[in-house]
Amino acid sequence: MSDSDDDAPKPSFGNMSEDHWSRARAGTNAEALEYYRERSRAPGVAGGGSERNFYCMRCDGVIPYQPMPDVCPHCGEPTTEAAKRYFNWVEINEPPRSDARAVIVPVLIVMSVVLVLSVVAWWFLR
Repeated sequence: MSDSDDDAPKPSFGNMSEDHWSRARAGTNAEALEYYRERSRAPGVAGGGSERNFYCMRCDGVIPYQPMPDVCPHCGEPTTEAAKRYFNWVEINEPPRSDARAVIVPVLIVMSVVLVLSVVAWWFLR
């Protein structure tokens, strides 16, 4: 057996050596781990909440699903049916308002400019 065989990575199964994938990735994802540690300190999380609950958008506190209170029991933020934040997703019950009013002004300006340019071009080309 040569010295180069000693440098080859060992299989990552069996007893957990330093080459095991879980040890090889030690220290990675520190930001995500810190985020979950911080969430575990949110109001109501340590107690486990109820069978079905969601999180306050402001303080990350646990809010019972049924009956849903009008305000967060931890920070007083009003709760709405429009959006609920669960463990790893946000559920939105209402579609966002239309952006038509914001778009209509630029469209009308462009249409007015095109109309004026068309009238000017027709005037000079006739």
